Amino acid sequence: MNKTKRTLWNCFLSVMTCLFVVGTATPSFSKTDFYPMVSAVLPVQEATNQDFVADWLAQGMMDNTTKRYEAVLSSKNVVPNAPSTSATGNVRAMLKGDRLIVQGSFTNLSSPLRNYVTDPVDPPNPKITSAAHIHRGDPAQNGPFQYALKVELNQSGMGGRLMGVYSLTSEQRQALSEGKLYVDIHTQKNRVGELRGILQPV
Repeated sequence: MNKTKRTLWNCFLSVMTCLFVVGTATPSFSKTDFYPMVSAVLPVQEATNQDFVADWLAQGMMDNTTKRYEAVLSSKNVVPNAPSTSATGNVRAMLKGDRLIVQGSFTNLSSPLRNYVTDPVDPPNPKITSAAHIHRGDPAQNGPFQYALKVELNQSGMGGRLMGVYSLTSEQRQALSEGKLYVDIHTQKNRVGELRGILQPV
């Protein structure tokens, strides 16, 4: 990643952190606040879990109240049937209070991401603004949509990065603690889902 791209990425992290701090310190923020995300096509360098933690440490956001989670995205976790694909992915998340910050990456999708404008769910849901989602449900079931993640695709369009900042309700925090929040990615070939992973405590 060249200097300009790294600067832009650092600016994004700073904005996300500001949102996090304001949401934690300001009681007027509703727990149902949602930051809508729109897909973008940008060059991507894969982020590691160490990079993610280092970002938080550098900004002084980690303490003994911060909870860390990770999800390994695999086609084997897709319900009801695992698709045939070589795609893989990983998601990292941190929770402080009710504010969840999510970051991850994926690669080798079998086809472009599903377009929910031209191929919407029935009935359409205006909050589904990308093909990467957080759902609530048991590992063996398909649960209801909770949030859309922002997606930045790499130049091939078959991989990229995920990110998002959300204020969780008490029910969502409980689901997260019970291993009932999962991340999935939908593609044109595998509309129900090509990758899926449960957010687990680290």
